[in-house]
Amino acid sequence: MADRVWIEDISKHEGKEVLLQGWLYNKRSSGKLHFLQVRDGTGIIQCVVFKGDVSPELFDLADRISQESAIEVSGIVKKDERSPLGFELGVSHLDLVHEAPDYPITPKDHGISFLMDHRHLWLRSSRQHAILRIRHEVIRAVRDFFDGKGFTLLDAPIFTPNACEGTTNLFSTEYFETRAYLTQSGQLYNEAGAMAFGKVYCFGPTFRAEKSKTRRHLTEFWMVEPEMAYCDLNQDMDLAEEFVEYVVQQVVRNRPNELKDVERDIEVLKKVKRPFPRISYSEAIEILHRKGNSTPWGEDLGGDEETLISEEFDRPVMIHRYPAKCKAFYMKGDPDNPDTALCVDMLAPEGYGEIIGGGQREDDYETLKDRILHHGLSPEVFGWYLDLRKYGSVPHAGFGLGIERAVAWICGLKHVRETIPFPRMMERLTP
Repeated sequence: MADRVWIEDISKHEGKEVLLQGWLYNKRSSGKLHFLQVRDGTGIIQCVVFKGDVSPELFDLADRISQESAIEVSGIVKKDERSPLGFELGVSHLDLVHEAPDYPITPKDHGISFLMDHRHLWLRSSRQHAILRIRHEVIRAVRDFFDGKGFTLLDAPIFTPNACEGTTNLFSTEYFETRAYLTQSGQLYNEAGAMAFGKVYCFGPTFRAEKSKTRRHLTEFWMVEPEMAYCDLNQDMDLAEEFVEYVVQQVVRNRPNELKDVERDIEVLKKVKRPFPRISYSEAIEILHRKGNSTPWGEDLGGDEETLISEEFDRPVMIHRYPAKCKAFYMKGDPDNPDTALCVDMLAPEGYGEIIGGGQREDDYETLKDRILHHGLSPEVFGWYLDLRKYGSVPHAGFGLGIERAVAWICGLKHVRETIPFPRMMERLTP
C-alpha cells in the first residue's frame, strides 16, 4: 500500500505512488478524463482519472462523487507546470469514505448571512483557508517575537472581579454568590507580572459588550499585551513599531501564496518598515482640520477621524499624548502638560484604524488612588492594584494588539468577521 502523504509535501514524492486522504473540493470532466480537485487541509491538488488507466467502476465512481465527500486517492505524483503546486496526481485507485449529498456551499455567489450561518462549512473554502493560515502565521510571529526577546508568558484570568476601565461594556456572569466579569484586558495583571518578572506578555481572548456593528468590532477577540518594568512611553513606542514590523514581514516572507489567494498587494505590506511616523494628538487634530474635519481638541478620535489621519501615511502611524480625559484612569499624565496622558495609539494604514493602544502607567500611589476615586471606582476593589505602587513601584509601560484587526489589515479584508474561525458579534452567537 502506498504511503500517506500531505499535499503540502507532494513535491518530495515526484514519480512515487502516494495515498492522499481528504475531501473533494471540486471537479470537472472532459470525455475520458475526470479532474478531481482534492484538498486535505494543507493544500489542493488536481487528481486526474483517465478512463484507460482504471476500472469502469472506478471511473464511474469518480463521475458520481459529490462535492466535499471524503475520499482516499492513490496514484503517481507527476510534474505539471500548469498546476499552482507544480504537480498533479495520476489516479490508480479511489475509495469513497463518506458521501456528502447536497453540500450547501456550491461554487457560486452566496450572501454573507448565508455564509455566516454555515461558517462551520465556509471554513473549508480556499479564501477562508488562506485567511486563517495567515492568522496562524501572525500568532506564531507574535509568540516568536516576545519569546525571542526574553519575555515571560503570564496568563491573565478570564473571570475578573472588576473592569479594567470601569464597569461599562462588560459581560457579567454569576460567580457562585457574587458577580464576575469576562475580561476586557489582561493589562492590570500584567503590571503585577512585570514587577515580578521584568517583562511579560499575556495572550488570550478578551470580551467587549459594545453595541457596535462596525466592520472593526467583535464582542470576542484575541489580544496580545506586553508589559515592561523600567519602561517609558518612548521605549514602549520603540517596541511597538519593531513588533509590528516583525509580524507583518514574517507574513510577507512565509505566506506569499495565501496573500495572493486573498488578492493582497504585497508591495504595500513590504513598506511596513521602521521608523513609523509619530505625531502628537495635537498634530493629528491639525491634520483633521486641514482636511475639513472639525473635531475639536479634547475629543477622542473615531473611526472616520482615524481613517483621515492614516491616509497621510504609507505605513502605521503612532499618535501619542491624547487628552487625559479620553484615556483610562491608569494612564500616567504628561509632566510637561497635565491635560495630556503618556499614551499611544497605532493606526494601520488604508483605513483599518487602531491596531495598538498602550502607554506608560501611573506609578505613584497617591496619584493613582485619586484617579480611581475621580473615575468613581472603588479603592478597595483595586486594592491589590494599588499595592503595586506601595511595594517597589517603578516606571512601566505596555500595549495591546488585537489579532483580528491586525489580520484584517494584513489581508486587506473589509470586515473582521473573516479573521477568526467563529466570530461573535452583536447579532451572531452561532454557529
